[in-house]
Amino acid sequence: MGEKRLAVVAHAGKTLDGGLGELRRRLARAGHPDPLWYEVAKSRKAPKAVRRAVKEGARLIFVWGGDGMVQRCVDALAGKKKVDLAIVPAGTANLLATQLGIPRQIAAAVRIGLRGARRRVDAGVVNGERFAVMAGAGFDALVMRNVDSARKKRLGRLAYFGSGVQAMQAKPVKMRVRIDGKTWFDGKASAVLFGNIGTVTGGFRVFPEASERDGLLEVGVVTADSVWQWVRVLSRVAGGHPERSPFVEMTRGQKIKLHLSRPLAYQVDGGDRGRAKRLKVSVVAGGIALRVPAGRRRQAGGRAGGAGP
Repeated sequence: MGEKRLAVVAHAGKTLDGGLGELRRRLARAGHPDPLWYEVAKSRKAPKAVRRAVKEGARLIFVWGGDGMVQRCVDALAGKKKVDLAIVPAGTANLLATQLGIPRQIAAAVRIGLRGARRRVDAGVVNGERFAVMAGAGFDALVMRNVDSARKKRLGRLAYFGSGVQAMQAKPVKMRVRIDGKTWFDGKASAVLFGNIGTVTGGFRVFPEASERDGLLEVGVVTADSVWQWVRVLSRVAGGHPERSPFVEMTRGQKIKLHLSRPLAYQVDGGDRGRAKRLKVSVVAGGIALRVPAGRRRQAGGRAGGAGP
């Protein structure tokens, strides 16, 4: 791979190990002293950098940042089947990187990006925007909306705790969820999630059977309407069996339509996307090409199936 076929798209506000300087040194040591290089102040500015990199001939893009940054790059690469993403997990949660076995270490991430296996994984789509981890409306979106970047930088994962308690007090909303052409849920709920992978911040598996390579999205609805009921839900999540909660309903599908009685906050891979009354969600099987550790096996709890690496 020639130097100009490799690019770096980095969130300048994220830190890891020796920083972006160390990333440059590691790439240079591996034979890439002058990659295409783009730094952005906000993740929402990443798509423009990705498109420029592809136009310049990049076929491997290292993305430096968290899940939100990765999501923006994934969305920008929709339809670009010959471009791979390599993740340097410099964010707070790094859920996708963790799922794929990419450690929070520059040297290891560079090695995986340059020498790892190529794996195609599914991409979710919500209202036309691709995501890699999870999208949702209600509780989780409110948690994300109330945690600003300064608090995340200062407190890390603890920043989500206070926001979560506040979000638990929100009133349920009348909603209807149709999956693959049939009504699956019709009633009041305080959260709905669409998962490509099963783990959320804190390492909790909200979808124990999720697989990023089965051509399906997990769907979950939470009907809890008080802090106490939410505590009961979260205790089941912590125990690894959210499906046993009387306030949780779960299924999976390929095409999902969500109709809400009033606009509700929604999020895409942890990024606030405002409010909406309708969400149209689907899955693109094998829609993302990623570099992963060579010979990596599926984590326990995932289902076999999907496209090969």
